[in-house]
Amino acid sequence: MAQIKNQFSVCNNSHIPALLHYVQKMKATLFSFICLCPFAISAQESPNDSISNKILDEVNIESKRSTKDVARKPLTSLEGFLEGNKSINLVRRGAYAWEPFLNGMSSERSVITIDGMRIYGACTDKMDPVTSYVEISNLSKASIHSGQSSSVGGSSIAGNLDLVRRKGNFGEKNFKSSVFSGLETNNMHKILGTSIAFSSPKFFSDFDLSFRDAGNYRAGGNQEILNSQFTKYNTSAILGYKINAHQELEASVIYDIATDIGYPALPMDVSLARAIIGSLEYSRHHISHHVKLWKTKIYYNHVKHIMDDSHRPDVPIRMDMPGLSSTAGFYSFVQGKSGSHLWKSTLSGHHNNSYAEMTMYPANPNSSPMFMLTWPDVNTNYIDFFIEDYIPLTSKLKSLFSMGIALHNNTIQNELGINSLRIFYPQFQDSKNRLLKRLSGTLLYEPGRWNISLSLEYGERAPSVSEGYGFYLFNSFDKYDYIGNPEMKNEKSANVSGKIAYKSNRFSCKLNSSFFYLSDYIIGIPDSSLVPMTLAADGIRVYTQIQHAQIFNSSIECSYHFHKNWVWTSSLSYRKGVGATIGNLPLIQPFSYSSEIRFATKTFDIEAKFSGAASNKSFNPNFGETSVKPYSLFDISASKHYKWKNQRLNIKIGAENIFDVKYTTFSDWNRIPRPGRNFYVNLIWEI
Repeated sequence: MAQIKNQFSVCNNSHIPALLHYVQKMKATLFSFICLCPFAISAQESPNDSISNKILDEVNIESKRSTKDVARKPLTSLEGFLEGNKSINLVRRGAYAWEPFLNGMSSERSVITIDGMRIYGACTDKMDPVTSYVEISNLSKASIHSGQSSSVGGSSIAGNLDLVRRKGNFGEKNFKSSVFSGLETNNMHKILGTSIAFSSPKFFSDFDLSFRDAGNYRAGGNQEILNSQFTKYNTSAILGYKINAHQELEASVIYDIATDIGYPALPMDVSLARAIIGSLEYSRHHISHHVKLWKTKIYYNHVKHIMDDSHRPDVPIRMDMPGLSSTAGFYSFVQGKSGSHLWKSTLSGHHNNSYAEMTMYPANPNSSPMFMLTWPDVNTNYIDFFIEDYIPLTSKLKSLFSMGIALHNNTIQNELGINSLRIFYPQFQDSKNRLLKRLSGTLLYEPGRWNISLSLEYGERAPSVSEGYGFYLFNSFDKYDYIGNPEMKNEKSANVSGKIAYKSNRFSCKLNSSFFYLSDYIIGIPDSSLVPMTLAADGIRVYTQIQHAQIFNSSIECSYHFHKNWVWTSSLSYRKGVGATIGNLPLIQPFSYSSEIRFATKTFDIEAKFSGAASNKSFNPNFGETSVKPYSLFDISASKHYKWKNQRLNIKIGAENIFDVKYTTFSDWNRIPRPGRNFYVNLIWEI
C-alpha cells in the first residue's frame, strides 16, 4: 500500500526532488542490507528505510539509472528487466520483443501503456508487444497493478503495466550527459548509446539515443539458433516548459525502429518494426483546497510491422504480412483530498485502427497470388471513467476502493473484411457496442512490523481484435489457423488476492497469492468442419467462450541481512491454471526458484545467483505444449564504479549460464532453447 499513498501525494515539481530522494534512498539502502533465508526478496525493499513498515507490492519502482545502479545488468533489455518481477512471465519467440504475460494470462487480458498512452501492436502474431518500443536506458519505472487495483489504464482482467520514461525536472541550470556501451559474447550483441539532459527554472529537456545489434545466439552445447538476429534503434525525447508556478507543458516523442529481426520459433521473420509515439501534456497543481493536481494529455502513435520470409531457405509458399496500427487518444487526471479521503479520478479515451493483410505467392508462376485481410480494418473506440478513494480508517487499518466503467465499440471499415467474416457469421453486424465494468476493494492492516492486505475485485474485458475479427491467423505453436468470433460476450473475472509481509532490521519476507475465476473465458476451440488455409496447419480453431477457468498465483520472497556488506535473497513462485472442458491452460509457469548472495561496498559489488524451474507436468498437448525438463542455472557478476570530480564511470562484467546448460522453459515458443554461456560487459560514463 505504500504505492497507494505515493499516488495520492501531490506530484508537483516541488515534490519531485523529494520523491527522487526517497527513491535514491531506497536504492542506497538496498545495497547495504543483508539477508539469510532460503527464500528471496524484491529488489525494491530495504530494511533500513525510514518507512520500514511499507512494503511495495503491485507497484515496483525503479529509480533513475545511474552509475550506482549496479543491482542488475544495467544495459539489459527491457524484457530482461521485467522478467525479474514475480507477476510477469515473458513468452519468447526469439531473442527480441518477448510477449509479457501478467498473472499467468496472455497479453489480451492486460493493458500495457507507455506514460499512460494506449498503444496497439500491429502484428497478428504478437511479435511487437508495446514493451518493445521502450529502451531500458530511458525507463524510469514500471508500474504494475495486478487485477483491478488502481486500473487507471482501462478495463482488463490480469491488470495494468505502465512503462514510465525517465525525465528531468525544473530547477537550477544544469547539464548532464552520459554515454554507454555494452557487449555480450553469446550473440555478439553490441549496445551503444547516449543521453543528454538539461534543466533550468523554466525549461528541461531529456534526449536519449540507443543502438543494439545482435547476431544469432548459441544455446547450451554451442548450438547456433538460426534466424535469431536483430538490429534496433531507439530515440526518446521529452521537453518541459513551466508556464508559471503552478502550470506546466510537456511534449514527448519516441521513434523506435527495428530491422532484420529473426524469429526462430516462427515460420516468418520481420523486416521492419517501427513505432512513432508522440504526446502533449498540460498539468496544473494547487488548484483549490480540495483539488491538488489536474493533468491532461493528448497523444498519437503509429506502428508499422512487416513480416516476411524472404530470408528463409525453405518455405512451402512465400508470404507477405504487413500490419498497421494507429491510435489517437487522451486522458485527464484529477487528484485531491477531502477530509481523510485521498481520491483520484481519470477520464480517458482513444480511437484505434488496426489493419493487417496477407498475400501468398504460389510456387507456380502461372498461379495468381492469394490475398486476404487478417485484420479487416477494425476501428476501436473506447472511453473510460475511473475513480478511486483511499481512506485511513484507523492508524493501522486502511481501505482502498475503486470503480470504473467504459464504453467500447468495434466497427469494421472494409467491405471485403465484412463479407469474409459473414461466411462464418451470416448475421454478424459490422459494429458492436459493449459496456465494461470493474470494481475493487482492499483492506490493509499494519500492526507494527506486519503488513497484511486482502482485495476483492471484479473486471470485464472485450475480445481483442484478433479474438473478435481475426481471419485465418496461423498459430505455429499448436499448428492451427484461428478465426475470430465477433459475437462473443465480454470475458469476466472475479478475483481475490492477499498479502502477508513481515519486515525487521535484518529480515523481511512477503507472501503474495491471488485466485482468478474467469467466466466466459475466451480460447480457440477446434472446428473439424472447417478447412485450414495455411499449408502447415493441422486444422481450424474458432475463438469460443468456455464456461469458466481458474488461475492461481503464489510467490514468496524473503531476505536476510547477515552482515553490513552481505545480503542473501531468495524466492519461490508457482502458478496453476485450468479451464472447463479443456484441462490445463496453456503457458502456465511451473514451480520456479532463485537464490542469490551479494557482497557490496560503496564502490564495488559482486553477486552470485542460482535459479531454475521444475518440469511443467501441467502442460496441455492439445495446445501444442510438450513437457519441459527441470533446469538450474548459475550466474555471477561484479561491478566497480569510479568518480572524478563530476564524472562517474561504472563497469559491470558478468557471466550467465556459466555451465552452458542447454534448456528451454514453459514459455519458449515451440521449445526453442535459450542462450547458453554468455559473458558480458557494460560501461556507463556520466559526464
